[in-house]
Amino acid sequence: MLEGKQRLVWFSEVQWDFLSTRKQRLLARFPDSWDILFIEPFTLGRKHHWMPVRRGRVLVVTVPFLKRVPFAFGRLLNIPAVRFFLGIPGVAMMLFWTLVLGFWGGDRVIGLSNVYWGPVAARLPARLGFYDANDDHLAFPGSPPWLAGYRAAWLRRAKLMFSVSSELSERIAPPPTVRVVPLGNGVEYERFAGPHCDVPLPLREAGGTVLGYLGAMDWLDVPLLVRVAGRWPGFSIVLVGPAYEHGWWERQRELRALPNVRYCGLVPYDEVPCWVQHFSLALMPMQRSPLKRASDPNKLYEYAAAGVPVLALNYCEAVERARTVAAVADTEEEFVEMVPEALADRRNDERRAFARQHSWDALAAAMVAELHRALQEEGS
Repeated sequence: MLEGKQRLVWFSEVQWDFLSTRKQRLLARFPDSWDILFIEPFTLGRKHHWMPVRRGRVLVVTVPFLKRVPFAFGRLLNIPAVRFFLGIPGVAMMLFWTLVLGFWGGDRVIGLSNVYWGPVAARLPARLGFYDANDDHLAFPGSPPWLAGYRAAWLRRAKLMFSVSSELSERIAPPPTVRVVPLGNGVEYERFAGPHCDVPLPLREAGGTVLGYLGAMDWLDVPLLVRVAGRWPGFSIVLVGPAYEHGWWERQRELRALPNVRYCGLVPYDEVPCWVQHFSLALMPMQRSPLKRASDPNKLYEYAAAGVPVLALNYCEAVERARTVAAVADTEEEFVEMVPEALADRRNDERRAFARQHSWDALAAAMVAELHRALQEEGS
């Protein structure tokens, strides 16, 4: 049995306060015996934490570092010497904060989900390193060709890889020295299944039957959503969530022109269950891309916990497994035509039972247990 405090430094690709994701849900449930430093990236147009802030038991600090740059001069990053020199300020800032905040030393644990940090993290002293494979980061649009080498550098150093899907594990194919642990995504079950709260004003204004979507906008199959809105003009389509890409909504001219479509943007996480609980039908009209095929969508479990009917396009193995509790369409045409059938789905209790199996409490406990096991193996 491990004794004393464990220190974890997590290099994240997502900012703590921007969007509630797998990382925040897991880390917030680590036991008090873990001290955690969450190093988040710099992103234009968003709030940053240049001075560390505490989020529960987690310290959060912003450290700018290499990432895809959506401008022509970003091609300069294809030159290794340019990446080296441009990365120096971020590395210096990271070293400063890990030292000042007490997270330096060879007995710490390093977790990584931001593969841009791969080679740097691989050189840092640590007792244990692990990779959280929550997405195929190499499949993101615009990912540079050198990023595969960055992920490989970290996997040569890591001992564990937590993976959200077998598709993703097979695609990454880590070295045999890395133990792969299946650990999907989940839901704060009590929050989403709890007593219904007041109907958010935009849903009241929409009125009638609401086909709702909650999540990041960037992975929506927009042409499919346009077809749904056109086929069922008497239903309101409400989109709730942020867009990573700036100006996403302004560019959706065809979608914006439809009178029964409303985009509400990002809402505070504490308010999210209120929206989902009042959807007449929860939609998952996602792109069927290599990136999304390897995913495990949180929204599936959040929808299910709320008990609302679900209509999903079959784009990943998690959706395929959910056929017993959700309406699943194998083609875009089926998705459009299955709306009335999905609205009539009354398997609410089955959906909640399905969601309860994917609670974040159980997933965090499983992750901590695997880390303790690996630490004990390293110490033996």
